[in-house]
Amino acid sequence: MFDALFTSFAVVALAEIGDKTMLLAIVLAARFGKPVPIIMGILIATLANHLIAAFLGAQAANWFDGPIFQYAVALGFIAMGLWTLIPDKFEDDDHPKHKFGPFLTTLIAFFLVEIGDKTQVATIALGARFQAPVMVTLGTTLGMLAANAPAVLLGEKLAERLSLAYIRYAAAALFVLLGVYMLLRIWGIVGG
Repeated sequence: MFDALFTSFAVVALAEIGDKTMLLAIVLAARFGKPVPIIMGILIATLANHLIAAFLGAQAANWFDGPIFQYAVALGFIAMGLWTLIPDKFEDDDHPKHKFGPFLTTLIAFFLVEIGDKTQVATIALGARFQAPVMVTLGTTLGMLAANAPAVLLGEKLAERLSLAYIRYAAAALFVLLGVYMLLRIWGIVGG
């Protein structure tokens, strides 16, 4: 159970650094200058989005419990690792409009931007892997907050000091290692 929490936290915290939603957090912080409502918006949006994703992953694992699905999840982690190597850009069209205030703007923007994002896809895969959607959601949400709260509080100063490339490499390696580990478990080389 704590494996689901810790792994979900680590995967998403690393994958989120330099991600489009982190850039969104920096933009929202710069536009509104009110970190608490922005962080609360990130929290609620992530809980809702990732809870749906984790339950979807766990349910898919129940429906498709078999070697083909296990291979798909393992290869999905490896694909996520490769996808993580591609840096995200925050396009001008993606900049949030802020007629609703910082909390509601953040809530809506984060929920929508997170749809189909690599951290949501990772949450689906983690839900399938651990079949513990609440623990996966708690881990991924804490991971999102661990990456985005400093971005909101410190903004661009943080981005200047962190080597996003090295963090992306670490996140990619973690995804690939999880995928390889799952393949080794399927093949009976390691225990699980």
